[in-house]
Order: sequence, then C-alpha cells, then structure tokens
Amino acid sequence: MTSPPDRNPPTCFKAYDIRGAAPAEIDAELTSRITRAYIGFLKPRKIAVGYDARLSGPDLAATVEETLTQNGVDVVALGAVATEELYFATASLGLDGGIMVTASHNPAGDNGFKLVRSEARPISSDTGLREIGISSLDPPAIPKTRTGRVERVDIRPKLAETLLERFGPKQKRPFRIVANAGNGMAGPLIRELAVHLPFEWIWLHEVPDGRYPHGVPNPLLPENRSETAQLVHATGADLGLAWDGDADRCFFYDETGRFIESYYLVGLIASSLLTGEPGATIVHDPRLVWNTRELVTASSGQSIVCKSGHAFIKEAMRAHGAVYGGEMSGHHYFRDFFYCDSGMVPWLVVTRLMAESGMSLSQLVEERMTRYPISGEINRSVQKPDVILETLAGQHQTDTRSIDRLDGLSVEYDNWRFNVRASNTEPLLRINLEARDNPRLLVQKTSTLLREIEQAIRSLQPTLCSTP
Repeated sequence: MTSPPDRNPPTCFKAYDIRGAAPAEIDAELTSRITRAYIGFLKPRKIAVGYDARLSGPDLAATVEETLTQNGVDVVALGAVATEELYFATASLGLDGGIMVTASHNPAGDNGFKLVRSEARPISSDTGLREIGISSLDPPAIPKTRTGRVERVDIRPKLAETLLERFGPKQKRPFRIVANAGNGMAGPLIRELAVHLPFEWIWLHEVPDGRYPHGVPNPLLPENRSETAQLVHATGADLGLAWDGDADRCFFYDETGRFIESYYLVGLIASSLLTGEPGATIVHDPRLVWNTRELVTASSGQSIVCKSGHAFIKEAMRAHGAVYGGEMSGHHYFRDFFYCDSGMVPWLVVTRLMAESGMSLSQLVEERMTRYPISGEINRSVQKPDVILETLAGQHQTDTRSIDRLDGLSVEYDNWRFNVRASNTEPLLRINLEARDNPRLLVQKTSTLLREIEQAIRSLQPTLCSTP
C-alpha cells in the first residue's frame, strides 16, 4: 500500500497504536475505515479481535468484526480480554493478525486499537501504522468474494496453562499477594491462573469496570500507588502487584509496601532467566542501563541496548534471539511468549525466584537499589524538544565518558548518567538519571539538569515587549 506523502493520518494515530476520545475522535465510522485500511494493508484471511473493560469497547469491537466479515475476513472473537490474550490467540492459533480495542492506561472516555500481524508482530508507525492511518482517510475498495465467519473463542484457559507450564513456580510456597487490578482486565486472567497456585490473593478493584470508578489504572503515576502500598503493609502481604487497564504492564511492591521501580525488576528478571540459559541475550531500553548491564554480565549474558518502545524492543529481540527484553516503563517481553509483553509472566518469574531463593522481594533488590539510585522518570512540558536536546548536548561535552543519540540524548559520566528523550505521544521531555553508590550526588545532578532544561525552555520563549 502506498499513500500520497503530503497527507497525514488522523490525530488519533500515535507512534505505536491508535488512541483518542470515544466517540468524539474514535467512532463507528472511523473504526470501520481503519478496519478497511487494515484489511487493505495486511490482506488477512483470519483475524483475532478483543476488547478491554472500557464501556465503548463492545460496540467498537462489533464494528471491527462486522467490517472484517463484510470484507471476507474470518474472525476469532475473544470478547473482553487482556491484551496478552489477543497476542497469544494471534500467535498460537496461527492467525494473520489481531485487533485489540483498548486505550491502555488512558482516561475512561478514551479508546483505540493495537494492531498486530501474524505471530503477534506489532504494526507501528515504522512498520505500517502510518500507511494504515493515511489509507483510513479514504480506504480502498476491497473485492468481496465471500462473507467472513465469526468464531467465539475463550482463549484464557489455554493461555493460563501455557504460562504456568513455561514460567510457573516449581516450589509451592504459599505467598500472600495484594493484587490491584484497577478495574481493568488483569482480574479474570489472574483468577484463571490462581486456581493452580498456592497463593492467597487479597484483591483491590478486581472486577473489570470501564468507568474506572477508582481512577485511571496507571500504577506508574505516583499518586496511584498509595492504596496498594497501604494494603500490603496492613495485611502483612509478601508482595504487592498492580496492573494498567489492558494488563500488559505489571508493577511491584515489596513486603513493606514500597513501590519497586521497574528498572530493578528488569535486572532481576534478566538474571533469573539467565540462570537457566547462560550466554543468552537480554534487550533493554537506554533510559537506565548500569544495573541491568552489570547483572547481565555477571550472569554471563549479552546485553543489547535498544530504542524505547515495544515495536523496537520486539524487533531487536527477534533479530538477536533474546530470551528477555525489559523497559523501565513496566513492559516485560519474553521469547517464550512469542516475543510479546505480558503482565502475568513477570510476577510468575519473580514468585518462582522468591520461592527458590527463600528471599523476599526487598532482599532480592535492596543491594541493587543502593548500588544504583535513580531519579524516577521526570516529565517536563516542551514545545520544541529537539531544540532542548541539542542545547543539552552542547552543554555536556566535557569530561563525559560517552554521548549517545540512540533514543534522545544519553550522557554518561564516571559516577552518574542521564537520558532525556522526547515522548512519542505527548509534547513532553522524559528525564531519567542514575548514579553509582551516591544518592546525594544523584539529587545534586538531578537539580542541576532540571535547572538547565528550564533555562533552555525559557530561552525559547519570545520576549514580551510593551507597545508604546
């Protein structure tokens, strides 16, 4: 499919998926056009379709299914599922692609689509999403030879069986776990897994509810963490877990209720998987790297840094046959799960490690957190992120060990480093710093870097002059 270069997709098309207010930006008519553009791009014969808990999901999914079948494409209808259930169905059933109706952790009034091709390979702006978006403005006519069929499939039991077989704990330790499903799609899938595990589950917001009455399910936001943390502490749980809306990201709390940044989970999961496969490759993003590199090297693995974003991570993992890929944003990818991200595999791996080692989560990560303190991701609104990055690059030329432009700007000094990158979806700079064994230095350098960024932002603002 080729499209005129001077046209742009609808604004709801982002770098990795499609998101917008429903129905103001994403309605039945646009959904049909997007689906027809997807058919024209992929030319599929059989497609999986699923939707998350959002109230607009069933109607949008019905439009997707109707458009597919009217244009001769068979549908495997999964109903309300977590995103990884759609990935699993697409890959394990040998389908030509899949359409997941979701806006992930966006507000309740939003919706959108994640598009994949065969083997659950993502379709992003670099691999066809932009072309689909442009084509959706005026979708091509599709020769109709037949009417597609719809098959209703409950993929959840088979997925649970597969995950437990490949990643489940072998030692049966009865952990007590607080699970905050955020009224998203994690609850039903965990229930399917829970009947096979010796864990006691303490639930928060288990039932899917697309109104999200307890707030947007995005545990990465600091203001969304206290409820889970407090319940872990109050109940004496061994572990706390929380998921976003479509359950493809999993976040951890230790037995004290402390939120554990996903950066440290990347290193922990990587080293755990490398014990069973020494010399394997691990892929990770460039925002925070020192802890992951050190642990991978200590476990005789190979570390590869890749641009942030699920499409890039999955592509790099396939190219290198990596056993695991991780991002500090809470996405974890596994070769033995079709190179896809999962919100279930991370906690299966961690509880297996806890059971085998006899150690708590805090004991497993405490030394690493002390060794490499981090700032946590800091966001700043900017209108010209590229200009800010060039200004910072010019200011950080002296005494640096390395400067890298793989994804934004990464600058490394002897005892601290930072990565500043532009968001793919919002007018934001995302800022991350880490230091070696020195939290005081981290605080100092964070303050200095933020001041430099603020000065660069102010320098771009037009001078206001009064008119005589």
